[in-house]
Amino acid sequence: MSRLFLFNKPFQVLSQFTDSEGRATLADFISTSGIYPAGRLDYDSEGLLLLTDDGKLQHRIASPDMKLPKTYVIQVEGTVTEEALQQLRQGVELKDGPTRPAKARKIAPPNIAERNPPVRKRESIPTSWVELIISEGRNRQVRRMSAAVGFPTLRLIRTRIGHWSLEGIESGEVNVLEVNLPVVNSPKKNTKKPPRKTVSQARKPRSLASTGEKSTKRPNIFKKPRNR
Repeated sequence: MSRLFLFNKPFQVLSQFTDSEGRATLADFISTSGIYPAGRLDYDSEGLLLLTDDGKLQHRIASPDMKLPKTYVIQVEGTVTEEALQQLRQGVELKDGPTRPAKARKIAPPNIAERNPPVRKRESIPTSWVELIISEGRNRQVRRMSAAVGFPTLRLIRTRIGHWSLEGIESGEVNVLEVNLPVVNSPKKNTKKPPRKTVSQARKPRSLASTGEKSTKRPNIFKKPRNR
């Protein structure tokens, strides 16, 4: 059994246990030793951060190959439009290349505590809330995506990674689970080999005339399926 720690990271806390500049770290909230973050969450972002004492589990969760969906709720500046949401769904062109298509929808303001310090508000400019689900982990990707469609992010909260949720975990609190590997499916490889022919089968020619079959091109059974 491996231990998995579900931590609700507050605003302006580093996703590490030490810092030479005296900023708040995980050590201010978690006293357990020998655990490591599986992925990261930016200093100015909030929400679900997974940690574990199992290196294999850490790799499974953090690896880009697993494409674990990550769910965010973001407060953006302005009244978000359907056109902007559709752009997010199709993929957005960033400086490091286009993003994968995301799931995006406008939501009502979530029932969450006020941030400390609170989000800057301007009376003349409204704000909107968006739920965004992505399967990538680029640096500050969600913020860059929302800015690219014209709606800068003011507050960002990660609520889910795969099937692990932030539900029931208050800001600054941690929930510990025991899990068995594998907890996520690895990409399947085509390892099945064609059956080997016996000596008698290899030497015996096939008579199409006796079977009434028509000659066809032999399929390439060694060709691997194309990866997505």
